[in-house]
Amino acid sequence: MRLRRLRKNSAIRDLFQEIRLSPKDLVLPLFVQEGLKKNQPIDSMPGVFRFSPNGVMHEIEECTSTGINAIILFGLPAKKDVLGKSSFNDRGIVQRSIKSIRDCFGDKIVIMTDVCLCQYTTHGHCGIIVEDELNNDKTINTLAKTALSHAKAGADIVAPSAMMDGQVKRIRDLLDENGYTNTLIMGYSVKQASSFFSPFRDAAHSKPGFGNRQTYQMSYSNPREAGREIESDIEEGADVLMIKPALSNLDLIYEAKVNTLHPVAAYSVSGEYSMIKAAAINGWIDENLAITESITAIKRAGANIIISYYAKKMAEILKKTN
Repeated sequence: MRLRRLRKNSAIRDLFQEIRLSPKDLVLPLFVQEGLKKNQPIDSMPGVFRFSPNGVMHEIEECTSTGINAIILFGLPAKKDVLGKSSFNDRGIVQRSIKSIRDCFGDKIVIMTDVCLCQYTTHGHCGIIVEDELNNDKTINTLAKTALSHAKAGADIVAPSAMMDGQVKRIRDLLDENGYTNTLIMGYSVKQASSFFSPFRDAAHSKPGFGNRQTYQMSYSNPREAGREIESDIEEGADVLMIKPALSNLDLIYEAKVNTLHPVAAYSVSGEYSMIKAAAINGWIDENLAITESITAIKRAGANIIISYYAKKMAEILKKTN
């Protein structure tokens, strides 16, 4: 047996390549900040920006030119409060951005939105605090109102990321009651209390003011619990299952793919981006090769959708090599 026959030249290797990436697999996360006049670089994520409302439109135009047709929006409001009320304001930064994007790009772009409260609360937690504890049921009511406001603005997919019990069902019920039966829900079905989120908290101004998020985000040591979370989201009506972070959870991505019939999304998070970027800046690694290898691994594990801060660059690499 000579398996090297399958690798003897580039034409043969291309013919028998098993996993092929496409820009259509990719989703670009975008931070849009209220009141910002020009785009603002994020120190912990070189090459990634907090966008002004105008700047995000230019970024989406560049994004579509590479073949990517999906984004996920994260909003940074001008004002915060303890209840995160600006999260469901119809004139909020995400809501206005959705309308502008839809007016400009129509159905050429899939608009996903993050539904959480950490960017909107003064304490930085993902929900409503009552007597120094995050209150699950009060939080899911606010998450549902936020998701409804996004759907009204024109979002295709809402993605609750607070890891509250019952969040998907509460959102599904409120969307359906208001006639938004065609709005999809992408559940953050497995979202772990991960060190790889640190650059995001810098980018989104969402670091907790006290304590940590371990009472609601999952332990990365518990794969069986992750399976229960996935089952729960399916039962509650999620259309898409998301697993986050991606690279440290390839096993969970694979299990979700083989054990369910739902589309599986994987979020290659800020820390994954920053590690590759830092190594590339220092000349320790070839950035393009590292991006391609890591994103291919995520797809190989079973992800139908890959959310990555490298999405645009990956699409540009694919454009050059195809």
